Amino acid sequence: MGCTTILVGKKASNDGSTMIARTDDSGSGNFEAKQFVVVTPEDQPRTYTSTQSRVSVTLPDDPMSYTCMPDAVQHKGVWPNAGINAAGIAMSATETLTSNERVLAADPLVVAEGDTPGGIGEEDLVLLVLPYIHSAREGVRRLGSLLEEYGTYEMNGIAFADADEVWWLETVGGHHWMARRVPDDCYAVIPNQLGLDALDFADAFGEQRDFMCSADMREFVADNHLDLTLGSDFNPRLAFGSHSDSDHTYNTPRAWGLQRHFNPRSSVWDGPNADYTPMSDDIPWCRVPEHKIPMEEVKYAMAYHYQGTEFDPYARHGLHRGKFRPVGINRTTSVGGLNVRPGLEPLHWVAFGSMPFNAMVPFYPRVSTTPSYLADTSGRVTTEAHYWHNRIIAALVDAHFHECSAHVARYQLAVGTQARVLIKETDTQLSDLGMDGTCEVSLEARELMEKTNQAIADMLQRETDDLLDKVLFDASMKMRNAFSSDDA
Repeated sequence: MGCTTILVGKKASNDGSTMIARTDDSGSGNFEAKQFVVVTPEDQPRTYTSTQSRVSVTLPDDPMSYTCMPDAVQHKGVWPNAGINAAGIAMSATETLTSNERVLAADPLVVAEGDTPGGIGEEDLVLLVLPYIHSAREGVRRLGSLLEEYGTYEMNGIAFADADEVWWLETVGGHHWMARRVPDDCYAVIPNQLGLDALDFADAFGEQRDFMCSADMREFVADNHLDLTLGSDFNPRLAFGSHSDSDHTYNTPRAWGLQRHFNPRSSVWDGPNADYTPMSDDIPWCRVPEHKIPMEEVKYAMAYHYQGTEFDPYARHGLHRGKFRPVGINRTTSVGGLNVRPGLEPLHWVAFGSMPFNAMVPFYPRVSTTPSYLADTSGRVTTEAHYWHNRIIAALVDAHFHECSAHVARYQLAVGTQARVLIKETDTQLSDLGMDGTCEVSLEARELMEKTNQAIADMLQRETDDLLDKVLFDASMKMRNAFSSDDA
């Protein structure tokens, strides 16, 4: 089980954009190499059959192109992670969620058994939904209908965004689902745990301004005695979620740590009088941050390892180092930062490997191809592929964190600054061409965006080469078999 998701509403971001970011974390003892590619309408299947569950789904005949971050070696299926389509709509793949026995008994997961196929899941969701939607709400409705028809073999959380709204959908059992719009002035953190703490049935079955859910959700809750509230508003986290001991080491500490970062003065986070602790089950699902959030700070959050607390695994001393599961874990394969900007072309920010040791870099998604440095990943370890480049650096720096972390910080600043300059220059040229992120992309605009993407990738490769050179030298000098004549 892995992944952490961060959602940012348009009034909570620094530039009025909506933001989705999700780490794609392999399971324990496993790593999956990743690519950053564009899937064209010609490459999108018209009938999709899942590798995991063997379910077959007939798809519409009018898909749009979209970016995604699939497994490079697809022995388990596609696993697209996150993407943005030709209409400028963003979608994340699955945040694996927890549930409880009452929910799973009332609506069992749809697992493949013998010749009977299972439901849809993380392997499939982006592929089945993103090429066909023109708004975040449409994404919620399409996925909801697919869940009701085919079911799912796992508990999922999925995000959708357009220039106006961010929506979060959580599955409930095998066929049920609920969704909430992120308030425009809020951010939300989801750490592998069913997290929605509100579901307004009146709105969900009425105007649907802020909530949606499966058609029989009220009956499902009532018939199975799932409502655990005491005369107050319905709390889906109590009804559908989990409150296990493992949540308090694996899940809730991440929500505590990131809300502590974005709202350091809004609550008491430490000490015997803390409002919330790493083991609190009532941490709010979303909050108004104390300042507006840029994508660079989302990146920092995705690399979070409890810096400034006694739980940091890289602390020099302390009894509680490594006590809780960090956001920036070793087995992150990739991060998709989806940035839908008002009046401008959207950006798909990409990072490969463990987040404390890499950079997250913006690319234009409404293109027909992506740079080979990010697209041509294979199972072979090579510094010619950005995924493996980062994995090598992370393993070296982790073992020599205090000696090498300054090199990583300078690398992140250099890459981020240069990428921002290239994006800013290209945004101006695209605006002169009338590109606003929603209109049809002209050939001239597409070629310009692809040229900029290539320039960013070339810069990224140069800077990553330089970082590897520095950390390899420092790590080599710290080898245990070092010896010189001065030691004699």
